[in-house]
Amino acid sequence: MGENVTNIILYHSLIVFGELLIFISLVHMLYKRRTPASMTAWLLSMVLMPYLFVVLYFIFGSRKHIEKYKKNNIEPKEDIKNPSILNPTDEIIRSCGGFTLRKDQEFKLFTNPIEAYRVFMDSIQGAKKSIYISTYVLKLDKTGKSIMDALAKKAKSGVDVKILVDSIGSWRLYFDQHKLKGYRDNGVAIGFFMPALKMPFRNYINLRNHRKIYLFDDSFVLSGGMNIADEYLGADEQKERWEDMLFLSKGRSVMDFFEVFASDWFYASSKYIEFKNQDLLDGGDTHLQVVPSGPDMQKDALYEALLCAIYEAKKRIWIISPYFVPNDSLSQALIVSAHKGVDVKIITPKNSNHITADLTRSSFMRDLEDEGVEIWLYEGVMLHAKAILFDEDAVMLGSVNFDNRSLFLNYDIATFVYSKRVIKDTFSWMRGLLENSQQGTKKASSIRIISENFMRIFAPVM
Repeated sequence: MGENVTNIILYHSLIVFGELLIFISLVHMLYKRRTPASMTAWLLSMVLMPYLFVVLYFIFGSRKHIEKYKKNNIEPKEDIKNPSILNPTDEIIRSCGGFTLRKDQEFKLFTNPIEAYRVFMDSIQGAKKSIYISTYVLKLDKTGKSIMDALAKKAKSGVDVKILVDSIGSWRLYFDQHKLKGYRDNGVAIGFFMPALKMPFRNYINLRNHRKIYLFDDSFVLSGGMNIADEYLGADEQKERWEDMLFLSKGRSVMDFFEVFASDWFYASSKYIEFKNQDLLDGGDTHLQVVPSGPDMQKDALYEALLCAIYEAKKRIWIISPYFVPNDSLSQALIVSAHKGVDVKIITPKNSNHITADLTRSSFMRDLEDEGVEIWLYEGVMLHAKAILFDEDAVMLGSVNFDNRSLFLNYDIATFVYSKRVIKDTFSWMRGLLENSQQGTKKASSIRIISENFMRIFAPVM
């Protein structure tokens, strides 16, 4: 009898304690002014499994850092050569604290992985002073080793080589760092962003550095969606290689990419680096804007610029994203555009490398398809590129996916390009992807539909 009473008391105590944890979490959400959709998703999860999801909420649920451990915001420096406002998207970006408009001398798009690898290696071999690299994924496979060996050779010759790698995106390398000893011994400085086993009060597992920035001699930059591994680029053809994109830009925008890298490097290493190239010219034929996103931006410049560009589009909005999970505002903007007669196309992998992302996106895609948005499923190995085309006026390129994670959680970076030539090249590339895609979502069973709609509940916290 006494044992039963004890068990009953223990059982009820656990229930009360679980409810208390949920209440504390709710108060925290209210204090942080979480969106209703996000609060609903988290609270539903906590009701189902309170002890697990309360812990996950305090690990993954925070978007901003505690002030004491916060990464400094990226604040663009004043530029006396600040040009006049080009369009509403440009105005939104500037008013939200983004970088000013630049006119670069050179801009090239690379969608062939072998050509991208050649450009990458030529850039390394031609560097004379500095090479600064930020990547989400670094693997020491054939491609990774060849690039790292070239970097070590440069570092040994006196070039300042710094590599910033995300500790979760490259977790295998992070937990097996003895493989990096030879490179470090040759002078390559390698840092991990928010190392999982260090600075526990400073780190937020949910906030990852997804930026791809490859700077050479403070003179030009490579950026886009490609990480450093075989699946993104390489010297030889590979059947399993993903479809992706890299671009080269030379001009004053390099200073903006540098500011982003320098801010990330300081957060990871507590060491300042200075921009040393004062000879960059302005006045080329390629208008562009660098737009970081993430917890180190005071305002959501990229998100607001996307909404503005979608509503401003008159003829065409073509979106390429491997992970497509829009929030309600973005979904509604795309629906309104389709109703206006704008050609809205979503090009995404038929099957991505994340089944949960595929399940979560499907419900959104079916809704958009019902409202006149065209859904195209790429049938190649994997479409990892990220790009959005707005009429013949602008194209957004970079590392940003069309989902909450890239727009609000990850440290990411995009570039809006206002150049007829670049837009024409991007349009031709996109049409090639369409030729290898099938239109329309697949018919699904009732169980699949239920699963998709269930996963949709958790979209705001993914």
